[in-house]
Amino acid sequence: MSEHSMPLQDLPRLGPRGSALSQARRLNKRKSRGCLGDGLEAECTPTELIQQRSPLHKHQRLTSKGKENDGQQFVLARRSRRTRESTSHVSWDHLPDELLLRVLFYVPLKDLLGMSTVCQRWRRIALDESLWHSVDLEGLTHMGPALQQVLKTGVRMLRCPRSFVEELHLPATGPLQVVVMDLSSSIIPTVSLESILCHCRQLEYLSLEGLQLSDAILSSLSKNPNLLQLNLSGCSGFSAAALADALASCSSIEHLNIAWCDFGNDHVKSVVRTVSCGLTQLNLSGYREGLTLDDVKVLVTRCPHIQTLDLSDSTLLMADCFPVLKPLKDLLHLSLSRCYHIHLAALTDLDKTFPRLSLLDVFGIVNGSHLASLKKEMPRVGINSRPFSSIARPTPACRPVGHCMWDRKCRLRVQQ
Repeated sequence: MSEHSMPLQDLPRLGPRGSALSQARRLNKRKSRGCLGDGLEAECTPTELIQQRSPLHKHQRLTSKGKENDGQQFVLARRSRRTRESTSHVSWDHLPDELLLRVLFYVPLKDLLGMSTVCQRWRRIALDESLWHSVDLEGLTHMGPALQQVLKTGVRMLRCPRSFVEELHLPATGPLQVVVMDLSSSIIPTVSLESILCHCRQLEYLSLEGLQLSDAILSSLSKNPNLLQLNLSGCSGFSAAALADALASCSSIEHLNIAWCDFGNDHVKSVVRTVSCGLTQLNLSGYREGLTLDDVKVLVTRCPHIQTLDLSDSTLLMADCFPVLKPLKDLLHLSLSRCYHIHLAALTDLDKTFPRLSLLDVFGIVNGSHLASLKKEMPRVGINSRPFSSIARPTPACRPVGHCMWDRKCRLRVQQ
């Protein structure tokens, strides 16, 4: 047996961990690791060194390419868990004011008022003047508080006809933004009406039909130089002087309805002498003996561009008024109903006197067979087709009742 080959039992015994050289190497490694461990606990240990000595993360085991369980090889693949999609919800508080205004633009009036009580921010947005541009309060029971609140929002179109308004006193604030307003046939104290109109400076369309007025109200109207259409039909309570001042100041009026007011001859003279020269439609009916032929002469001289003229129920007018009216070359619609001193024979040549005449109302003068013969004499003129005047009225009687005034529709309405 060679020296290199000896029995197994004669070989030098090694410790359980190998030879002495191996044990020395392991000892050196432990010392180096111990020194590194002590250094990792120090505050000045470099970050790169910490990252290098950190334990490696376990990576997912890669499976063989191709289909699983292909052939005779069975592969148990570990798939990552599906992460739940987080449902993102946006709070109303995170929406900008502009977007909230756009949303509230489609909210009805009652809901908008309810949303204004949620919090201060929603109240500020819900009462923004852009949402209250046009409001129809017809049908509201307690009109006073609602009307006062609506006027504060900067409303520009306000419709509340046939309404009952309690005592209303607006605070001494700036001028109101109202441009179009209809208070026809409402029950409202004169003092309350004064408190509204005294703050108006931008009115263009106004109807106060059937209301009790005052000189102070007429004085407030004179501060609206842009007024285009004014309906004072059936009003009372103001003097001829106040009426003259108001009409002289409102020099832009084109349509004026001042029929059946509590007038004397002084009021009629104030109208024909001070009304706007650019007037195109005038309803001056109902004054019986208060309107004379001289008043008609002054009116025609002052307002030569009248297209629609209603002088019904003026019992002093006779056939001699037609030569006086002849300078009205643009006359399209003439109403002389119940002017009983005008005979049928004087009406047959009106289509020649007024070449552009298309409508003639002579209710109470011509009836029955005489009406048929008159229509035959003037075939291109519509006779007695308009029983009610629509001059300066927000909702003409010939149209169905709706939520419109002067062909404008209100967006916010009490009655949907």
